[in-house]
Order: sequence, then C-alpha cells, then structure tokens
Amino acid sequence: MTQRIAPYRVEAFNTAKQSENKMHDDTVAQKFGFSGGLVPGVDVLAYMVHPAVAHWGREFLERGLIEARFIKPVYDGETVDVTAEQAGDGLKLGVEGKSDVRASGSASLAAFPVVPALTDYPEIPAVAKRLPVSADSYAQDKWLGTAPRVWPEDGLAEYLDEVRETEEMYMREGLVHPGVLQRIMNKVLVDNAVLGPWIHVGSRMQLLAAASVDDELVARAKVTGNYEKKGHRFVELDALVVANGITPVAHCQHVAIYQPREVVAA
Repeated sequence: MTQRIAPYRVEAFNTAKQSENKMHDDTVAQKFGFSGGLVPGVDVLAYMVHPAVAHWGREFLERGLIEARFIKPVYDGETVDVTAEQAGDGLKLGVEGKSDVRASGSASLAAFPVVPALTDYPEIPAVAKRLPVSADSYAQDKWLGTAPRVWPEDGLAEYLDEVRETEEMYMREGLVHPGVLQRIMNKVLVDNAVLGPWIHVGSRMQLLAAASVDDELVARAKVTGNYEKKGHRFVELDALVVANGITPVAHCQHVAIYQPREVVAA
C-alpha cells in the first residue's frame, strides 16, 4: 500500500539559457520540436531530491539513493509538482506539469551503501583541448577527466535559489545540495568534447557522504555505454564523485543523448 505525500510545487527556472548546450535556448530547442529551451535534467533531479530530504533529513545526503528518468521537458516558468508516494521503505517520485508526467523515479535509504574503492576510479586530468564531438570522444571503457570544482557559501546560495530549494539545512549546516553533484556529472561530458545540442535523459546516484561547501569536488568517470538507439547517439557514464581527493561522496550513473538524431542525420 502506498501513501501519497503532499506534492512539492516548484516554479521551474531554466538555469542554462546562456549555456554552450543550445538545447536550453528557445530558438534552437524549437527546431528539435520542443516548445522552448529545456530546463536542465540535473535541475529537475534537484527538485526531486527535496521530498527525499524532507522525509529522511541529513541521512539522505549521507546514504540516500535516487534514480530519475526524464520523460518530457520541463520549461522555464512552468509550475510543476514533485510528487512522492511511500512505497515500502522508499519513495516513488514523479514530476508532473499540466497533467503530464515529466519525470519519474524513486528514492530510498541504503542501510550500508557500497563504497567503491578510490583505486578503482583513477583521477584523469582534464583534456588540454576539446575537440568536436565524435564517437571517439566517449569511446567504450574510456576514462574521462574533468576540472575540480568548489561551491563556496555564496555559490551555494546562488545554486539553491536557481533550483528553488526551500530546505534551510544546506545553508545552516554548510552542505552541498546533491543536485550540484549532478552538474559535475554533466561537466564531465562538456569538458571532454565540443558538443552540439544534447539531452540528459536519466541518472542514478548513490550518496555516500555529505559534501561541505569548502570541499573540492571532482568526478572520476568511465564510459560504460556508447550506442545508437532510435537514431540518437547515447553515452552512459559510471563515476565516483570525490571530495578533496580522498572521500567518495557519490557513486553515479549518468545517461545522455550526446547527438540527437536530427544532428546525426544532418
């Protein structure tokens, strides 16, 4: 039996209008059949984190698991409801707007999450020069480098505003929102190729420790999939997000269409 929790209402905000990824630009996105620029999937996932943290508190940042699949776009200025239903020991999550399901997923609390060994995830330096995207950019089993990032307190405040987060714990305790780790996962793709319009389609993230505002964070990522489906070219990543070179904070799987079929066919 499931118990529905009051929905969390968000006025979505396209944080990436000026991004290199023009799928977030109204004019370009419309050429791909969308109504306007897409709100980044990593930010939609950030909306989905809210009910999990409301339910489990800080424990979710330390050992929570969240999975999300993005079904239909969320657009700038839209009001969407993040729904949560208790299902066993976890939550069934959804994002709904105008009676459409935009995203689906789940959240749970791992009793004893498996922490991958740092030695299994080598740290690779970022490429010196990005080249135009090709199948070789994300070759199967390739390790990808990315630049480390720090989210200081003022940067965290800006991020929380961007994703419309109302939970006060992050600023009060100086904790990084899990959605930041998803932006780092996107950064892996961007730091390794000059991409055209592309789409993040799904993620799985096992949190392993709460990251703090002064932590230097980096993703150590390996390509686990590179394939074509329905004309689109997909990439799948498996990554360990590490703080200060020593502390694993999240184990992530990330799936994206790095070349939509309209680009492949051109």
